[in-house]
Amino acid sequence: MDNRNDQESLACKLESINRDYFNLNCILPYGLTVDHLFQAMKDFLDFLGFINQQLHIKGIPRLESFLMPANFSSIVGEFMNISIPKYCSTLVKNQYHNGHPDLIPRGMFSDDAVQHATEGLEIKGSRHVGGWQGHNPEAVWLMVFHFDSNTANDERKRTPPKPFRFVGVYTARLEKADWTFSGRSDMSRRTITASVNRRGVEKMRENWVYQLDQ
Repeated sequence: MDNRNDQESLACKLESINRDYFNLNCILPYGLTVDHLFQAMKDFLDFLGFINQQLHIKGIPRLESFLMPANFSSIVGEFMNISIPKYCSTLVKNQYHNGHPDLIPRGMFSDDAVQHATEGLEIKGSRHVGGWQGHNPEAVWLMVFHFDSNTANDERKRTPPKPFRFVGVYTARLEKADWTFSGRSDMSRRTITASVNRRGVEKMRENWVYQLDQ
């Protein structure tokens, strides 16, 4: 039990983002730079490290260890949506409720709000290296923050505690042909989704922004 507690304590301490792992030659839209992303990712690590250390003091599992995996991935994405515009003055969070995409060029739309547009940047957090999903095939810039962390299923699997880390960041302007529509049968209750297909994943990985293991 003491060893497990020590591992939990260590998992609350997150390593800093290394600037050397950023691709200075990547193509980024709307005035966004790798330094803006570095700052936003650093903010998330500061946030998660602080929250998890406070939870650990109270004997509560780390955030990523008790939230449903999809919910935690959403937190990663939503945090980036509010953090990136802090550093990139040319992008703003879409003020339309559930509007698409997540970030839009500042001043392009009335009140910085639009229900649906092809200009802007959709943000996702994911534990997966591909097959990233959306509700519909979209022609838009997509940026995925790929991360590694524990999940709510790890205690059952006896997976030891490990600190959250960003593994990679990938982005590209996708077209509808870069998605595969999943659909569903009449009897299914699964949410209708579309997934980035192999062509789309390759396009994004070729334009990698950050890679931990090069």
